[in-house]
Amino acid sequence: MIGALLAGGAGRRMGGAKPAATLAGRPLARYPADALAAVCDRVAVVCKRDTTLPDLGAVERWDEPDEPRHPLTGIAYALERAGAPVLVCAADMPFVTGEALRALVAAASASAPAAVAVADGVLQPLLGVYAPACLEVFRRAPRDTALTATVESLDPVRVELPARVVWSVDTPEELAEAEAALA
Repeated sequence: MIGALLAGGAGRRMGGAKPAATLAGRPLARYPADALAAVCDRVAVVCKRDTTLPDLGAVERWDEPDEPRHPLTGIAYALERAGAPVLVCAADMPFVTGEALRALVAAASASAPAAVAVADGVLQPLLGVYAPACLEVFRRAPRDTALTATVESLDPVRVELPARVVWSVDTPEELAEAEAALA
């Protein structure tokens, strides 16, 4: 299974270049990249051609199509490129752990096309395992449909995780909160 680190968003609320934002002396994207590397033999960051990335070590770079700008684009591209199931994690989830990722991989099965994190009863579609069987649903999904609705239509296996594990850092204020939490 290939780890797919999703970093295709514009990062407008963060002021751009979100994966490179510094959190406790390290790039924000490094935290989930390291968690994925603890579980997967290969990790690729899936992003737009114009995405500024920090040094992520052995992480491969996969440039997804420039349009549309929708998280579904990155997941679909990762599935196409991998040709196998992918373990997806957003690049702005600094508290994701190898243990949480292993729970998702363990929950993935041949009978369900996806195993997706849930926190406090809310589906977290940017943290999950997606099989190639999802690809057709993703391709047909209207781009104005919320990612959560599209993923719910797959009837995924739901893996309950602590809210902190799935927390995404979207603003400078949230980056400061994450910094304080790590201190």
